[in-house]
Amino acid sequence: MKSPSKGPAWSALVSDTVSRLARDDERIVAITPAMPVGSKLVGFSQEFPERFYDVGIAEQHAATFAAGLATQKMKPFLAIYSTFLQRAYDQVVHDICRQNLNVFIGIDRAGLVGSDGETHQGVFDIAFLRHVPNMVLMMPKDENEGQHMVNTALNYNDGPIAMRFPRGNGWGVEMDAELQQIPIGSWEVLKEGTDAAILTFGTTIPMALEAAELLEKRIIQLR
Repeated sequence: MKSPSKGPAWSALVSDTVSRLARDDERIVAITPAMPVGSKLVGFSQEFPERFYDVGIAEQHAATFAAGLATQKMKPFLAIYSTFLQRAYDQVVHDICRQNLNVFIGIDRAGLVGSDGETHQGVFDIAFLRHVPNMVLMMPKDENEGQHMVNTALNYNDGPIAMRFPRGNGWGVEMDAELQQIPIGSWEVLKEGTDAAILTFGTTIPMALEAAELLEKRIIQLR
């Protein structure tokens, strides 16, 4: 789902937050398989040229390279479109997850991508990542939570962690000045009730809240 064009582009929000953290942590490096423009990493590459790696259209190598850097105590950020991450599935499983390495995968264009085209639909990453050992998979509800998730991911030291985010722009929410860390495995209750429960995540939350309002009109209380 493409969010309204009110806030920053999701790709820019993620890459800018990575750059912000990289200014204080020299271990942070960015890797992209030939997508520096699409992943909005041009700014990172200009500010940290010695810590930016465009490995070309070689997603498998990008994943294994990130794993290798992680073995040397670096903090690799692998920026990759959801549809292209499929090409590196074996490397994600064998080289990153089974070795429980601290690699942060930024899964861009997660979900339906509109005019990017049918080949770019990012609809499989949840299915092929959620069962992989040691993997933490996250998706923010808005860009403010997104910047906190990036901070959480780059400060996570217990193995691989991935953050999904959609094509397009954020909602235009107010942004916290200070970055925070989100407890892994936590959920947020946005609406209390007693008769039903709606569970969702990411940018589908506004639709879930709208559904809750419709249910309330039918005298069904959520729980």
